[in-house]
Amino acid sequence: FFILPGYLDMSDPLGPAVTRNLCDKLYDKRKQGAQEVEVLVRELSANGDKERILRVVDYLIVNFSTSPNGNQRKGALIALAAVVIALGTDSHPLLTKLVPPVIRSFSDQDSRVRYYACESMHNISKVARTKIMPFFNEIFDGLFKLFSDTDRQVQKGALLLDRLMKDITAEAESFSVDSFVLLLKDRLYVGNPFA
Repeated sequence: FFILPGYLDMSDPLGPAVTRNLCDKLYDKRKQGAQEVEVLVRELSANGDKERILRVVDYLIVNFSTSPNGNQRKGALIALAAVVIALGTDSHPLLTKLVPPVIRSFSDQDSRVRYYACESMHNISKVARTKIMPFFNEIFDGLFKLFSDTDRQVQKGALLLDRLMKDITAEAESFSVDSFVLLLKDRLYVGNPFA
């Protein structure tokens, strides 16, 4: 994959039905939309159409992940994870585009979006494995805050992601205990951002 600097084509690469499903208030419709994104990205990958895959990713990030509508933000999160699932190990070069919107969603004002962010990061990390390590400090920082979330579902989602991150960290050769200890030290005196 190569990322064209400054290249953003915001015409809808998904089609109206997929876009409508990703924005729906019902989880099953958003899940169906994400599955359709996964199928589309698999087809594009099989055809070597990297440019259209980038258009899909950019479209999801620009039009969904920052939307004022919570359902669109939730749709973006599961669709971004679907892109990674569809591409498998070929998704590694795109992680720098896909992961930051998910990490930003850890602090969304809507608790359901925060839960979906945990679920999405879990699915992305499960595919990326040790390739997610460059984002470890940001993920850990987000998890640290999510564990003090007032919503029990968000805490459960954070716990599942935490378990996976522990496994990935154990297999990673690049994990720096020294930098982790410094991050942990900084986090010990932080108040609850959701209180």
